[in-house]
Amino acid sequence: MEELNLQSMQFGDMTITWLRGVDKFTDAGTLFGPVPKVVWSKVMPTNENNMLVDYTDPLLIQYHGENYLVEASFDTHKLDEKQRRNLGIISESRIEESLALLGLTTDDITYVLMTHMHHDHSGGLTKQLDDGQIVSKFKNATIYVQKTEWEEMQSPNKRTRGTYLQENWQPIVDQVQTFDKEFEVVPGIRLVHTGGHSNGHCIMLLQQKDETLIYMSDLLVSHAHFNPLWVPGLDDYPMQSIAAKEKWINEAYEKGYKFIFYHDQYYAMLQFDQTGKNVIDYLERNRKPIIPFTTEQTRRLNVND
Repeated sequence: MEELNLQSMQFGDMTITWLRGVDKFTDAGTLFGPVPKVVWSKVMPTNENNMLVDYTDPLLIQYHGENYLVEASFDTHKLDEKQRRNLGIISESRIEESLALLGLTTDDITYVLMTHMHHDHSGGLTKQLDDGQIVSKFKNATIYVQKTEWEEMQSPNKRTRGTYLQENWQPIVDQVQTFDKEFEVVPGIRLVHTGGHSNGHCIMLLQQKDETLIYMSDLLVSHAHFNPLWVPGLDDYPMQSIAAKEKWINEAYEKGYKFIFYHDQYYAMLQFDQTGKNVIDYLERNRKPIIPFTTEQTRRLNVND
């Protein structure tokens, strides 16, 4: 197994660490939706089976003595062989091991912030014991979920029932607190409802003095998705996604926000100038990409100009 080397960045009084979640293959057509392959293949490589790589690396924010976990990846011990194959799982969850490197356990997480409750974000909220019982993994945490997202997760429709799984939410019912349009967890950490990817999808804003980090979750699944029209086929409400991307990406360019990522295997953070055309700060992922760039990516993001 690959040696675990966690990646962190300091943001004011916040220390942000990317924990090691599950790596997975996802069909490229799923993530680029209506965008033709002849277009997106110039910015993003695939393997021989037309698969892209998704990381699912939760962010741990250590701030004023509290531990805030953003997203939870999968819990691979709950997945059978068929689920692993269909989901494209290629690694085990190493969240507990990641926390141990920081001198923490799952019991030390005080808050969990969920941007939405799709399986690749919420699966790791619970775990399966040796006797088969499924229980909360972060038993001491308050878990924040947008109200509509929480309600629709408990009553999924035909499209969403494959990703809103009862085993991911039922054991945590007593820990969940919901919010509507916008919620300030503490000064400096804010969740904002956007819809789009799911009806209750949210983004997160981190603020320290005059600086802002923006985590757009699955509205911006990778650095290749900044074009507002490049919306994954997974999005339940694509026109909402387009509107939210236009609003928040433009605001980020104008005000100098830095983008951080959960799924991107190449970049952990990016910042652009006000035109949105030039990278002025970036943080590459600190591990070797599973699918590296090739000479075919003639329009890939250039961070070295």
